[in-house]
Order: sequence, then C-alpha cells, then structure tokens
Amino acid sequence: MIRNDHADERLRAETVTIRTLDTVDRVISVAGSKSYTNRYIAMASLCGKRMEIENALLSDDTTYFTRAIEAFGHVRTEIDTTANRITVTPTGQPMRAPSNEVFVGGAGTPLRFLLSMAGHAPGTTVITGNSRMRERPMGDLVDALPALGVPAVSLRGNGSPPISVSGGGFRGGRTKISGATSSQFTSSLLINAVAAEVGVEVELTDELISKPYVDMTVAAMAAQGVTVDRDGYRRFRVAAGQSYAGGLVLVEPDASGMSYFLCAAAVLGGSVTIPGISGGSVQGDIGLVDVLVRMGCTARWEDDSVTLTGGDLRGIDVDMDAMPDVVPSLAIVAAFATGTTRIRDIASLRVKECDRIAAVATELGKMAIEVEECPDALIIHGGTPKPALISTYDDHRIAMSFAIAGLRVDGVVIEDPGCVAKSFPAFWQTLDGLFEDGRSTR
Repeated sequence: MIRNDHADERLRAETVTIRTLDTVDRVISVAGSKSYTNRYIAMASLCGKRMEIENALLSDDTTYFTRAIEAFGHVRTEIDTTANRITVTPTGQPMRAPSNEVFVGGAGTPLRFLLSMAGHAPGTTVITGNSRMRERPMGDLVDALPALGVPAVSLRGNGSPPISVSGGGFRGGRTKISGATSSQFTSSLLINAVAAEVGVEVELTDELISKPYVDMTVAAMAAQGVTVDRDGYRRFRVAAGQSYAGGLVLVEPDASGMSYFLCAAAVLGGSVTIPGISGGSVQGDIGLVDVLVRMGCTARWEDDSVTLTGGDLRGIDVDMDAMPDVVPSLAIVAAFATGTTRIRDIASLRVKECDRIAAVATELGKMAIEVEECPDALIIHGGTPKPALISTYDDHRIAMSFAIAGLRVDGVVIEDPGCVAKSFPAFWQTLDGLFEDGRSTR
C-alpha cells in the first residue's frame, strides 16, 4: 500500500527554467540514501520479521522495488510518504514465483537484487524493465547464479532483461563473478546469500569497480546482524545459519543527493550545510567533498553535518571510479573552473540510465563549454557557460546536475523535470530551499 499525500507539479511539467542566485548560505536537509534504502528493502524481504525503514528514500526506484517483493506473496509493504517510512511485514505465506512478469521500470539496483532474490522462490520468475533497462548488461550476474543452484537466462540471449530465473533451489556454495561492469552484482549475491541452504563464497575474477557500494552492503548487513568475511575485494564469504534482525532501521542522508547542493555552494561561492551525515559514512559519494576541496572549496565536518564553502575554482585531474554517480555534478563545477578538469576511469557511466559521458559532453557543449569525450573519461575546459535548453535523456542525474548550472547562468531550461522522481522526487522542493522566497524555478 502506498500513501502519497503530496506531489510537486513540476514532476509533470514539460520544462522548468531555473532561477539564478547571487550566492547561498543555507542548511539543506537531504532525503535518505537510495542505496541504503534499496539494501534494506532487500533484507526486509528475506528476514522473516517486520522491518520499518525510517528516513527511507521514496522514489520511483524504491516504489518499484517494494511492489516487486510483494509480488512474491511472502511480504506486504506500506510506503508512507509523509513520514518517509517503508514498512515490510511478513504475510505468513511462502515465497513463490509471481505469475506475471516483474517490471521495475528503470530501477537498476532493484532489478539486480531481484535476480538473486528470485532464486529463493519456487517456480519461474521473469524480471524486466523499460527500454533502456532492456539494453543494460546483466550477463555477469546471470552467469554467476547457476553455481549457487539458481538457473538464470536472458530471454533474448543478449545478457540483458527480460531475464528468467528458476527459483526454489538457492543451494549456495561457491561462485565467481566479474566486478568490471557493476558492483551491484556482488551486492546482490551477498545480500541473498543469507537465505541459502549452505554458506556462500563469492570470488571476484577481476578488479571491482565502485568499491564503496560493496562496503555499504557489508555495513548494512552488519547492522542487521549478519557477518561477511572478506579478503579485501577479491573474496567474500557469508556463513550459513545467519539471519537479518528486522526491526527499526534509520537511513542516513543520500550522499549522491547531497552532491547537487554541495556543488551549488561551489559554483555560487557560498555555503551549504548538510545535516545528518558524518565523515565516517561509508557512502563512497562523500568523497566528492575532498574533490571539491582540491578544486578550491573549503569543507568543515562536524559529528553530524558537513559544510562546504565555495572558493576560486581550478581544474584538477581526478579518478572517479569509486563515485561515478556524482560525475555529472562534478562536471558542472568543472565548467565554471579555471583551467582543465580531467575526470577519468568512468567507463561504467556508458551503461547507466543513459550514456552519461556522452550526455554530459553534449549538454555542456550546448552551454559553450569545450569538452573532450573519451571512452572512459571527460576532459572539461572551464569557461563561461551560456544558457541552453538541456535534454535530460530520461536520466535523473543529468536533470539535477544541470539544474545547478542554472543557479549561476540565467536562462537554463531543463526538459522533462519529472525524471528526477527516479531517485529524488523532492529535488525541486529541496532546491527551493536555497532561495529566500522558496522558489527555484519560474
């Protein structure tokens, strides 16, 4: 059941025009982490106990995920948009394969987690998504599941959804998987290992990208009472006989979501404080704070907040493999910096909701910023961005990042502003909080 007591009309608009600001000095509260919310939804589906997820990120992705786990019949879910809470309660019925396809739209993390989860449900589960999702590579996970007793096949034979999973025999044991495409494949196996008949060992056959996301998985599992033994990022073991504790969990603010407001401080030369998060967070995207400091900003961490203040921005060379989701935000800052910024080791952005390397290069080009697009890098020559109509490619991160450019450049228009609902439906309302009169668009 979903209770939605309000909605921003900008989520239904064709375009929005961003208003400019001279500077900013604000405290901005950001919704809960999408990554942690998705992980706790997956664990709640497997723990056999009631779980209440407080400060959950309520978005298209997490809504698709809650509906998907309900389709297996063993849990019911309630989403309270007023309290930002997701409650998952066992029904007392056994888990079973849904009779209909499980459709998750563009929700990449839920789809990956569901591929392993379906292995626990007797019968055949078919999982699919929107047109872009049906292009995204899942073959590494599909190939790793059979060794654990879970036959899986891409129905079009291309390694992408729709994917059929034969469940009910998630035995466990040892499997190998590539880490080169997505860290979420490893997280999917680890989270679902808890419900296997015997212990599970996952060996990475190559270098794992986006390592902090696996650290988040291990931390969330530990918070729920499950221990993962590990050998760095090469081998992970989940012993049999463990279970998730359920109960109340509190989700910390989303580090990806806060990136837009930190970058607002950077490009405006003002200050933004984000409460509720500390430098001890294992969310990899908090590393953006250090990157912005290298570019000329200053940062102050407190026990329960971070404040970023803009400065004279300069170009840098930076490896963003560990935090690819904040690359579009960083690219906006680079456009206003003096000199050249090289953002490298970001090949994984080619297979996100859109090809984000190409999208960022194209849209910054519209703003008269010179960008060199490489297979796994962006080279951005800072300058004076001009107003433009920004295409968003049905990609929430493109829309939100370029909105930040509009805070400094008069006349930036964002197409399809509703695409932010995928991960941050309150984005426009949160952006309003930067303005004295409470309105960021016109």
